Amino acid sequence: MDVKKNIVGVDRGEVIETWLKKHRLIYTGATRHPLILSIRDGTVHLSSFKRWLGQDCIFVRAFVPFAASLLIKAWKESDNRSDLDVLLGGLAALNDEIAWFKQEAAKWGVLLSEIVPQKTNEEYCRFLESLMSPEVEYTVAITAYWAIEAVYQESFAHCLEDGSKTPPELLETCQRWGNPGFGQYCSALRNIVNRRLERASDDQLKEGLDDVLKKAEVVFLRVLEYEVDFWNMSRGDSL
Repeated sequence: MDVKKNIVGVDRGEVIETWLKKHRLIYTGATRHPLILSIRDGTVHLSSFKRWLGQDCIFVRAFVPFAASLLIKAWKESDNRSDLDVLLGGLAALNDEIAWFKQEAAKWGVLLSEIVPQKTNEEYCRFLESLMSPEVEYTVAITAYWAIEAVYQESFAHCLEDGSKTPPELLETCQRWGNPGFGQYCSALRNIVNRRLERASDDQLKEGLDDVLKKAEVVFLRVLEYEVDFWNMSRGDSL
């Protein structure tokens, strides 16, 4: 049976899997970062966790308008209206997520009103803002959205696997992103991204659409780079 190829030379429906193999090193760096491994083996410095908590709360506030802009892009550009249901569910959950950050900050004595965004965080937030531009295609923007969520899901799920020694006081944090429900949500996002990339492949003869796959892959890599930098910042390796 003939297998249709897309413009980047991979089998239909396997664009993300191809990216994960091609960029395995940096993907592993983002999802198995030393900070995550230190949580899993119980050696994490709580100062690193508190730094992550404060900085990530700032990031989530920037993530909300990005998620809202993605909902608008989906409404205008999506070929499947079920995308709106998936994205709307994620947007609604962000309200609870911000409330959780406030609660955790109070528990750990982190004064959110006094947290100053570090340079790495500021750059990541500016990147999110750039993706909100109307010129950025829905396929490219949702690729970034999926990648951001997937890194957290895989990272924190790793801290819940058999054999982990995650400190009891950090289990709730890990369960927030590592639970099966969030995993299913990330799978739904991945399906949307693969469908969009496949459509770009199918429409390869249309002028300019070949660039969408390239731009989506670049954005995917930039997310991974920012995620590694964010973990490094949280550990105090770079601010």
